[in-house]
Amino acid sequence: MDVPEEDWAEVGEAAHAVIREAKRLGVYVFGGGINEKVAPQMVASDGTVTDETYPQTREFNGGFCVLELASREAAIEWAAKIARACRCAQELREFQYDPES
Repeated sequence: MDVPEEDWAEVGEAAHAVIREAKRLGVYVFGGGINEKVAPQMVASDGTVTDETYPQTREFNGGFCVLELASREAAIEWAAKIARACRCAQELREFQYDPES
């Protein structure tokens, strides 16, 4: 996001309006911002902890929103709503269904 300081309140309200709509329609699961003040850590299978992250996520910023939707087309529509509100592109991912989770 590259939003001028004076536009943050407007962007925040627009983003919250999209989330309120998703909640009202019953498609919102959860979401949140990443606390960039807390450094990421990797925890290995043996319990070893190191102060690092995956190379591809070193420049991650922002947050995420998980919605439960009926189709990929619906997901694209919601990603576009969020992109307009936040004034930046959104990465769209799909959870793989696992009956054990």
